[in-house]
Amino acid sequence: MRLLGIDLGSVRVGVAVCDELGLAARPLSVLRRRGGARDLDAIERLVREQEAGAVVLGLPLNMDGSEGPVAQRTRRFAAALEERLRPLGVPVRLWDERLTSWEAEDLLREKGLTPRRRRERVDAVAAALILESYLAADGGSTRENTR
Repeated sequence: MRLLGIDLGSVRVGVAVCDELGLAARPLSVLRRRGGARDLDAIERLVREQEAGAVVLGLPLNMDGSEGPVAQRTRRFAAALEERLRPLGVPVRLWDERLTSWEAEDLLREKGLTPRRRRERVDAVAAALILESYLAADGGSTRENTR
């Protein structure tokens, strides 16, 4: 089943997709946040285009595993997205995304990308890292990993 990975930021949304077998994730695109229903519209459009069977949304937990205001906003977004995707039968899974943005930044820096190019791609690469982590854990079972 093809999955869509999402790294939700306050300005941009990184999107990644995995292959049909769930073996490899790759960055797909970076969306500019436009707010509310327009963000949901954009993600729903990608779910349809990619024929995704589920969405894996990164949950930004604090380093001690607790949830701060950003994680709470992400949970609210996840609930709205799940409601939007319910008619399609596409569930939304929350997944621990701690340090993925830093890891993505390091990967892009190692590749020698300029700061501008890194900024353009870091969110999609972070989404791919979230999705890879999900796939690696029990073959991407349907449980949430928010600890």
